[in-house]
Amino acid sequence: MHDDKATPAPDADPGHTGHPGRPEHTDGGQSRRSVLRTAGIAGAGLGLGAFSGGTAQAADGEAAGARSVAGRGAAGQSGASAAEAPARQGETMIGVPFEGRSTVRVGIIGLGNRGGSMIDLFLAIPGVQVVALCDPVKDKTARAAAKVTAAGQPAPATYTKGDHDFENLCKRGDIDFVYAATPWDWHFEMAKTAMLNGKHVGVECPIALQLDQLWELVDLSERTRRHCMQLENCCYGRNEMRVLRMAHAGKFGDLLHGAGAYNHDLRGLMFDPDYYEGPWRRLWHTRLRGDLYPNHGFGPVANYMDINRGDRVTHISSFGTPSLGLAQYREAHMPKGDPSWKETYIESDRTISLVQTAKGRVIRLEHDVSTPHPYSRINNLGGTKGVFEDYPARIYIEPDHTNDAWGDFSKYADWDHWLWKEHSNPPGGHGGMDYIMVFRLMQCLRVGLVPDFDVYDAATWTSPVPLSHLSIKAKGAPQEIPDFTRGMWKKGRPGVDSAKPEGA
Repeated sequence: MHDDKATPAPDADPGHTGHPGRPEHTDGGQSRRSVLRTAGIAGAGLGLGAFSGGTAQAADGEAAGARSVAGRGAAGQSGASAAEAPARQGETMIGVPFEGRSTVRVGIIGLGNRGGSMIDLFLAIPGVQVVALCDPVKDKTARAAAKVTAAGQPAPATYTKGDHDFENLCKRGDIDFVYAATPWDWHFEMAKTAMLNGKHVGVECPIALQLDQLWELVDLSERTRRHCMQLENCCYGRNEMRVLRMAHAGKFGDLLHGAGAYNHDLRGLMFDPDYYEGPWRRLWHTRLRGDLYPNHGFGPVANYMDINRGDRVTHISSFGTPSLGLAQYREAHMPKGDPSWKETYIESDRTISLVQTAKGRVIRLEHDVSTPHPYSRINNLGGTKGVFEDYPARIYIEPDHTNDAWGDFSKYADWDHWLWKEHSNPPGGHGGMDYIMVFRLMQCLRVGLVPDFDVYDAATWTSPVPLSHLSIKAKGAPQEIPDFTRGMWKKGRPGVDSAKPEGA
């Protein structure tokens, strides 16, 4: 569901998410149904109308139409500013803790590469029980169920009967938390179904693809009193958490700018019939021009700058290059009879976005999965006392460094987050960030803590997907980013830079 190849490709970048070994992109069983579903949407004219709840327009519609769509609220009403929040339907979820419990009962939807590997981490954490599994591919469900029993837990219930059997999983009365690792098309529907059935839910990125869907998830979280989270593992990377603590301690001075990216050559994987079970991810390059995957870069920088916790993002301006990379790769590597030759790619090979915050800071976002280049999430932060930049990790802050020469970031290990000090060699992929994320989330659920991030962060980090598309269509014209907190961003509050709970 989130990634479908049974055996991951060699890990080209074990310390960072998004490398070829990361099963973040697909889900085996659901990919087939997703292809059929999205193909139907595309035939109906997905494009801009899908972001408004209004009449669908062609994906290459006029920029003015794109701006109109971006300005529609959750109800699809034209004429309203994108930043104008619809009326609140419930109380805020900011600062709302989980209900404490001795055992967290988990249901997992999607057992491809991502879900099939993340289940190992859920099973490795004390006080967590995997009680139900869902994937239309029965073999994947059976393999995951075998892992559960091998871990000494009771055999989980399994749901393999078609596209919507996840709804039955969500209806169970013995699940506290639903984890969804499926193709992007299904994230919104699964998060919504989980909350409507009284479950907290965590979803792989992006959490949704349309502005009205993001508002609906915010409203549902507030109405149902269930947390809905974008499970952004990059926020828990060792470097990211170290920079976060240093930023909050003032080591970079007053923060001015940051940058994040998902620059990862996926051409071979997107045309590999065995890695993605169906072309669902590649097909998104025929539908949207903007940043399809902003969360890995945006989430950590948003944390550094306390976005939704004292500052907020207000506008985004995006620019895209011509779309040439996938077509040229197809020309060089795919036989003429391959179905991919029917595809026309419009997604910019490289999207560059500038995001403005209420305090005047600037965040640069990049996305490029269609051209050859080494993997990078950039991960940059700068302020009045210095700068950090990753890939490779390097730092320059006053008064520690002089003569315009980069310093050794490893010398700042004392600034590591307490989670990394306690779990210096965590299991799992991506340098351990996956495990740190799951451990901390399950800890919050068991102890009864406020989660490190919430539905407002999920909506904010995902909003560049539709808005960058509309900005590119409007030749870089700024698009307003909604205030999903409805004004509550002005108050500081804890986030991923969390304190260790007493007694934990």
